[in-house]
Amino acid sequence: MTTLHDLLEAHVGAGTVPGAVGVVARGDRVEIAAVGSQDVGGSVPMARDSIFRVASITKSVTAAALLILVEEGRIALNDPIRTWLPELAEPMVVRTPASPVDDVVPAARPISVFDVLASQAGYGFPSDFTLPAVHELFTVQKDGRVPSNFPPADKWMTALGSVPLLYQPGDAWLYDTCSVLQGVLISRVTRQPLPEFLAERIFQPLGMVDTGFEVPAAKQGRFTSFYRPTGDGSLELADGPDGEWSSLPALPLGNGGLASTAEDWLAFSRMLLADGVAANGRRVLTAGSVRMMTTDHTNPAQRDIGRLFLEGQGWGFGGSVDIARTHPWNVPGRYGWVGGTGTAAHIVPDTGAVTILLTQVAATGPAPAPVIRRFWRYASNA
Repeated sequence: MTTLHDLLEAHVGAGTVPGAVGVVARGDRVEIAAVGSQDVGGSVPMARDSIFRVASITKSVTAAALLILVEEGRIALNDPIRTWLPELAEPMVVRTPASPVDDVVPAARPISVFDVLASQAGYGFPSDFTLPAVHELFTVQKDGRVPSNFPPADKWMTALGSVPLLYQPGDAWLYDTCSVLQGVLISRVTRQPLPEFLAERIFQPLGMVDTGFEVPAAKQGRFTSFYRPTGDGSLELADGPDGEWSSLPALPLGNGGLASTAEDWLAFSRMLLADGVAANGRRVLTAGSVRMMTTDHTNPAQRDIGRLFLEGQGWGFGGSVDIARTHPWNVPGRYGWVGGTGTAAHIVPDTGAVTILLTQVAATGPAPAPVIRRFWRYASNA
C-alpha cells in the first residue's frame, strides 16, 4: 500500500522537487511526511518544521483578518473602500475588456469591501492576458514571489489608481490583485502594519509561531531554498534562506507574502473547521465569518472570465470553493487554494479533512503541478 511518504519520495527521486512536507488529517488521525532536503544539494534534510514560502495560500489568512474587522464593526461589507483607499475613489473602467486603456467610462458604482473580499472589484487577472488593461496591470501587479518587486503601499496604491478596471465592480471574478488590496485596507483601517495585526489576531492565538512576512536569522536554518524549473528539466535557485524573506518587505503582500510551516497551517485549517475556534479554545473568527469565507460567491458568468485559474471551481473569501466533482478530489464545499511556490492547502468541512502540501519549486502556470494533483488523489482516498 502506497503511503504519503512513498508518494512524495517518488517525486524527490525523480528530481522534480528537492523535498516536500505533506499533511493529510481527518480528526485525530494525522499523516505527516517530510521527505528529501531543503536544498538541491541535500545539505539539510527536510523536517516537519521546515519553513516554506507559501505564496497564494496566504490569501485565506488575509481574508480572515479583514473579516475580523467586519465582526468588530470597524468596517462593513457594503462600505465603499474609498473611505480608506482614496486612490480608488473614482475608478475608471475600460469600455470593453478589449478596449485600449484610454477608452474608459466611470465605474457605475463605488468598489465595496465585499467586492474586494470576493475578488470582484474589477482589478485582477482574467483568463486572457492579452487584453490592454491586463498589460497595464502587469506594470503594477508584479510577481509576488519576489516581494522586493513592490514599493511601499502608498506608492503602489497610487500606481494602481492609474490603471483602469477591466470590468465594472461586481461583474467579474479576477485573480490576485484584490488580496493585495485587502492587506492594504487592513493596515489603513487599523493604522497598524499588516504583519503586526496578523500576528496579534491570528498567528499568536493559533500558536503559528513560524508564520510571518520575514524569516529571522535564527530560523534561516529551517528555511527552504526556492527554485524555478529550467528548460532542460533541472532546477535553478530563485531565492535562498538569506534572500528575499530575510527582512520585512516594503509592502507585506496579502496575496502571497507569508512564510510558514505545515504544522502552523494545520492549526489555521483546523480553526476554520472548528467554526473559528482555536485548539486552545480561543475564538479567532465567528462561525458566520467562516461560513462567508468558505461559501461560493460567484455566478457562472463571473467564473467563466477567470476559468483559467478556477478549473470549474467557485470562490469564497481568500480561496476557491469546489462546486462540482470535476476530479476525484473535488468535493463540493472543499475550500482552499494553491500557491505559485508549489504549495496547496484545503479543508473539507463536511468530512473534517485537511490536506496541506508544501514544496519549494515554482509553478510555471496556473495549473497545479503533477505532484500536487497526485497528492490530492492520494488524500481523496486516505
